[in-house]
Amino acid sequence: MDSFCNFVKTFNIFILEDNINKAVELIKNARQITAFTGAGISVESGIPPFRGEAGLWNKYDPMVLDINYFFSNPKESWGIIREIFYDFFGNAEPNKAHFVLAEMEKNNLLESVITQNIDNLHQEAGSKTVHEFHGNSKKLICVDCRTVYKVGEISIKVLPPKCKNCNGLLKPDFIFFGEGIPQNAYIASVDAANKSDLFIVIGTTGEVMPACQIPVMAKQNGAKIIEVNPEFSKFTNSITDVFLQGKATEVMGKLSDALF
Repeated sequence: MDSFCNFVKTFNIFILEDNINKAVELIKNARQITAFTGAGISVESGIPPFRGEAGLWNKYDPMVLDINYFFSNPKESWGIIREIFYDFFGNAEPNKAHFVLAEMEKNNLLESVITQNIDNLHQEAGSKTVHEFHGNSKKLICVDCRTVYKVGEISIKVLPPKCKNCNGLLKPDFIFFGEGIPQNAYIASVDAANKSDLFIVIGTTGEVMPACQIPVMAKQNGAKIIEVNPEFSKFTNSITDVFLQGKATEVMGKLSDALF
């Protein structure tokens, strides 16, 4: 049994190394590259996904992020929001995968990042062009006058927090259930899907609508798809050209070693 397991491990390493070489060739020959990231890229920074066996929705009721519930019960909603986003993983830091994408952009190998995440870790790693499909938890917005504050500029010890300008209710500047995708992020994402000839998809199951349509749109427009995931996703057998199986930090580290 041990010898068989060792064979399988060696075989998988060989497959990954071969696919890394294929991915490097695609990257070097691409005209415009976009990265598309999901919860999986931030798991190794200590931020759990919302869905799945270890997802946050197994512990918390997702109703706290329903926009109608939020307006009806701002204090109760904010209590859970503070616990999840600011007490629980508010101090998370970028990991190797985030830094590799920033390095790729710095070296003109990456045009932009489209992220489903709201953790701001791409920007903290140094990425400059980030399209936040679901908004950003590190900002608060007044629901009345639309003033935006950075977290830290407003105290969230007393809930719900209020706007300094108009005393209106503040909410985290990410989308709740029942809200639409930020228009600027959506337009920029569609534009990237229309223009890019290579998408690097990292850490997403491909199940969250409408974000999951963006890589599909890119594929339909002729883009090649590199996928980085520990397990198969909805994309793997449908649009992926090169599948790099493994944790985001490990795979992106190997990709970085081969590129730079």
